[in-house]
Amino acid sequence: MSFRDRIEAGRRLARELERYRSPTTVVLGIPRGGVPVAAEVARALGAQLDVVVARKAGAPGQPELAIGAVAPDGTRYVNDDLVAGLGLTDPQIDTAFERAQREAREREERFRGGRTAPVLRGRTAVVVDDGIATGATLRAALRSVRRSKPARLVAAAPVAPSGSRDAFRGEADEVVVVEESPMFMAVGQFYEEFPQVSDEDVQELLRVTAKVAV
Repeated sequence: MSFRDRIEAGRRLARELERYRSPTTVVLGIPRGGVPVAAEVARALGAQLDVVVARKAGAPGQPELAIGAVAPDGTRYVNDDLVAGLGLTDPQIDTAFERAQREAREREERFRGGRTAPVLRGRTAVVVDDGIATGATLRAALRSVRRSKPARLVAAAPVAPSGSRDAFRGEADEVVVVEESPMFMAVGQFYEEFPQVSDEDVQELLRVTAKVAV
């Protein structure tokens, strides 16, 4: 096992991100599992904590098969190869993504609890997940954050499949991974403790850890 739990993973990831220590850095966790990791990173860097939500869009009749992902603002990542292989029409694709976008908006509102989104323009934005599997939600999240024009956009995760740094170079200015594994099957295999993270857990972490950047 690589990490005891998400707390240890976040602390180890923070050491790789030490150069971004600043109250003007914004650490954005991808709910749900990425937020406990992001909270540790934000604490270590003295940075602001927030969330960036992205939801997978399921294939028609196969909701567990992700054809991509979408952020609340409509920013999409589409798995073109899978869409072509399934022979999906444009209306089918739009329906799947519109449903996922509604869910993403609802979750974002629930997690923020009325708080406004942080200003990202001109700042360093670090997007954190607890691991990179297919990468669909991370790609959608990064593309959404990029639209806010941060000075630097960093993708960060404790673990990812081999080659992930190269695969994501076009999505972020830098990709930081503690460990890349050639034997990657699921994120949970790299944690001794990998419990489900509830919406309430995310809300509490944001309430306790979030700081107002200066």
